[in-house]
Amino acid sequence: METLKLAVSKTEYQNSINTAAEILKNGGVVGMPTETVYGLAASAYDDKAIKKVFEAKGRPQDNPLIVHISDMEMLNEVAEDIPEIVYTLAEKFWPGPLTMVLHRTAKIAESVSAGLLTVAVRMPSSKIALDVISKSGLPLAAPSANVSGRPSPTTASHVVNDLDGKIDAVLMGEDSDFGVESTVITLVGETPILLRPGAVTYEQLLKFLPNLEISDAVLNELKAGDRAESPGMKYKHYAPKTTAFLVEGEGFADFVNKQENAVAVCFMEEAGSIKIPKLIYGSADDKLSLAHSIFGVLREVDKFGAERVFIHAPEKEGVGLAVYNRLIRAAAFKVINI
Repeated sequence: METLKLAVSKTEYQNSINTAAEILKNGGVVGMPTETVYGLAASAYDDKAIKKVFEAKGRPQDNPLIVHISDMEMLNEVAEDIPEIVYTLAEKFWPGPLTMVLHRTAKIAESVSAGLLTVAVRMPSSKIALDVISKSGLPLAAPSANVSGRPSPTTASHVVNDLDGKIDAVLMGEDSDFGVESTVITLVGETPILLRPGAVTYEQLLKFLPNLEISDAVLNELKAGDRAESPGMKYKHYAPKTTAFLVEGEGFADFVNKQENAVAVCFMEEAGSIKIPKLIYGSADDKLSLAHSIFGVLREVDKFGAERVFIHAPEKEGVGLAVYNRLIRAAAFKVINI
């Protein structure tokens, strides 16, 4: 299969949007930018198209997908029994990186929801994503556009590197703004639960959902036999090929300087004290900088050819909780406390 690289310059933009929309309406699969990470889009109504997404990614089919919409009318096509709080949260956070798990309609392909009676839905703020959804007239299921388990793609080149020849097209847009996937909350049941942290923080959501709980799976492995209610809960994710460890506590530089055949992923404030090969993923005081850079940095780790990578863990507050959530999975829950 030849993967089309669809340019989004001013002169080519509308033709590329039209081409992507036609591919999707005909059951194809398209890599597209969003403000979080690049997504691998297919019609949420088309079970055969969704299976192409799973095949291209090598993704287990018991892991649900997020459905992306372009307007509130489309919300009623994918979800039902919608509580009033959804409209309050949508007014505040949509378009943007918040996903809400709701009861699904019969129109949604069962493979999208991994057999659950729910659907995870959000409205992205990326103009390209919104235009593709609107032009196709379809809600689009779109997990991250990468090989399953690998670091999520935040640039068009990441998508091409992972999936060239496996999908129909890639919209060659700009780098993602946030760099980590959307926040996921479930509003099915008596108590709202944060299933996956993202750029919309737990602290922000508490203002609207004072009884919001944090799922145990945010910082821990999903228990045997439990079903994943959200993407990113069940499996090792985001990982470089190099064996990764997440390191907590003070004295990171002293710790990694004693390691052999290793690379460090560190904060800019401590980089000057680290003597082994290193990659900087942002400032300890700017959690958004960490989120923006982390997946790109994890893709660079393997170029060093080291046996191990030690990653300095951020504080688990604000967007830092989202970064920590991704890193503990990249390290397959191997945490060193110093």
